[in-house]
Amino acid sequence: MKSESVILHSDLNCYYASVEMNEHPELKGKKVAVCGSTENRHGIVLTASYPAKRSGVKTGMANWQAKQACPDLIIVDPHYDLYLHYSSIVRSIYKRYANDIEPFGMDENWILLDGCRNVENDGLAIAEEIRETVKEETGLTVSIGVSFSKIFAKLGSDMKKPDAVTVVSRDNFRDTAWKLPVSDLLYVGPSTTRKLTGWNIRTIGDLAKADINFIFRKLGKNGAMLWHFANGTDYSPVMPENYECPIKTIGHGTTCVRDLDTNYEAWLVLLELAQDVGHRLRKHGFMARGVEVSVRDKDLGWYMWQMPLPYPTQSPYEIARAGYALFREKYMWYKPIRALTIRGIKLANASCAVQTDIFNDYALRDKQRSLDDAIDDIRARYGYRAVFNACLKDGLPVAQDKCETVPMPSPMFR
Repeated sequence: MKSESVILHSDLNCYYASVEMNEHPELKGKKVAVCGSTENRHGIVLTASYPAKRSGVKTGMANWQAKQACPDLIIVDPHYDLYLHYSSIVRSIYKRYANDIEPFGMDENWILLDGCRNVENDGLAIAEEIRETVKEETGLTVSIGVSFSKIFAKLGSDMKKPDAVTVVSRDNFRDTAWKLPVSDLLYVGPSTTRKLTGWNIRTIGDLAKADINFIFRKLGKNGAMLWHFANGTDYSPVMPENYECPIKTIGHGTTCVRDLDTNYEAWLVLLELAQDVGHRLRKHGFMARGVEVSVRDKDLGWYMWQMPLPYPTQSPYEIARAGYALFREKYMWYKPIRALTIRGIKLANASCAVQTDIFNDYALRDKQRSLDDAIDDIRARYGYRAVFNACLKDGLPVAQDKCETVPMPSPMFR
């Protein structure tokens, strides 16, 4: 029998809630939801136990909505350090079976099995062994998809939950996957689903049978990528453990502790967020040649705009000023603002030469760059709030606990 790649996708079931129940046995079997801080407007359900889900609690619900759906719901604060700890333990189990393990968040991993000959026999047997080992050594359950591609392995891990193994092979993927809604395919979000549905493409099989030239015209290269996903002709490799995903943009966003009603409030938030963007641009050796601003209003409507910069920059002030100008031009204050994000885009290596012109004061920009470097050094020694803009001293509508900043493993990269 011809050998082929055997890829697992492992997904820890109801991860945050499962860890909390593991640490607090009195919570086991109860309706539990791990939720963000209501006080800091991060009050949404991050994950819920299966009893809570059966009562109507869904990931992404506001805390009050979850309580309405399930009045006896037990809400638990997140403990990210604990989740990262368990994630590391589980990954150490995977390393007994494979060298190439690619994380997809804290609770999901792709695993390329070494020396495995086929999906249906060897792959299934090892997946079952991993599932039992994780349960025995950590108390957590995992659902695993076994396939010849990353996409169908991911699809398989979603098909049976909790504590199950599903095989999607070359022989059965048409029968197994093609009948599923197209929204079940990785990277097919709500917007793409609406577009595909408008063209009468409702299932993964419909997408697979569609004309690739039509899909490419309508959705570009991302559409062609999805078409290959559906047809099982995507061969994205499982990245090795030491692989670092190339940085393409650097941004920071926040849900404000209160709705924003004025341009000045928006400016303060953008200036605060740009501090982190500028710091990380310098840390990674990039300059931004463009800026992107995203707005979410109080009713969760979402808007996003981009613009090029006249010259590459790492300066938080220049990024914030450009983002604010873009915001002023585009946002018509349809509704008060709940969340803002600013991002440096079109990144260039900081060591690259920059074309100068006669309209900018480059001596002043050099002074600003030296000031930004000094501020970074002070913050590294004495903490983030050791030095900051005077206008950001009081009344800033942004949480200062940084609870929403969680280190995450790299996502899948093509």
